[in-house]
Amino acid sequence: ELETTNEELQSTNEELETMNEELQSTNEEMEATNDELVERSTELGESNFYFQSALASMRTAVVVVSQDLRVQTWNNQAEDLWGLRSDEVLGQHLLDLDIGLPVDRLRPLIRTCLAGEAEGDELTLDATNRRGKAISCRVTATSLKASAAEIRGAILLMEEV
Repeated sequence: ELETTNEELQSTNEELETMNEELQSTNEEMEATNDELVERSTELGESNFYFQSALASMRTAVVVVSQDLRVQTWNNQAEDLWGLRSDEVLGQHLLDLDIGLPVDRLRPLIRTCLAGEAEGDELTLDATNRRGKAISCRVTATSLKASAAEIRGAILLMEEV
């Protein structure tokens, strides 16, 4: 009985050693995956930094909308021009925003870009800035393309003229 018990224990020990080796292998794979994730996160952070810096450096208001016209990007100049902060507009439907620009008149301009019918087009509208001053605002719309065939949204440049 002792010999049988000993053999069973040895067998169990071998199984545990095999499991331990498998766990060590899995752990090494997870460490490699984690290292890759850290590297990609760093790259993404750097890309995001450069993107945000480029937006902040632009002199015009930049608004990026998705295919369904939801605001994806709203730079500081857009905040200054219209008086709404980025966190107030992100995810909101552009045509529902209460800014001094008649946004409903942008619909045909944006739809043309989203349909790929024009590379970019512009429209000048009478508007009221956040200070209540009447201005003329030139809105230039350009397709936001993921590839030559895939349009993901529209980029709107807004500037007082």
